[in-house]
Amino acid sequence: MNTNNFLMAAAGGALIGISSVLLLWLNGRIAGISGIMNGMFTRHRSEAGWRFTFVVGLIAGAFVYHYATGEALIERNDYPLWMTISGGLLVGFGTRMGSGCTSGHGICGIGRLSIRSIVATALFVLVGIITATTLYRVMS
Repeated sequence: MNTNNFLMAAAGGALIGISSVLLLWLNGRIAGISGIMNGMFTRHRSEAGWRFTFVVGLIAGAFVYHYATGEALIERNDYPLWMTISGGLLVGFGTRMGSGCTSGHGICGIGRLSIRSIVATALFVLVGIITATTLYRVMS
């Protein structure tokens, strides 16, 4: 990894950490994407504004990065459609079963020293390693 990539990754990580701390400190909310998305459609309308703004900011961030650096956004289209849909459904099921996603548990939960989040994140990583290894062997 070259120095520029390292600096960009470190800056991105710092921004994610700062934004999650600010959301918790100023709004009393956890920056877990699955909870934010779920709350946009199921919670009180009074909370929809900040949730929508958060999601738009996530998407806009990729485009701001693209225009600031000139680097192309990476598009992955080499997986079969059935695999993409199956993966999305499994992630959604796992998120529901685990009471949150990697951002909520991995960034915010570990930062709060939540044992449940530490265990959940360790399981996310373990299953990710197993899945990536299995797919690599099957697809190649």
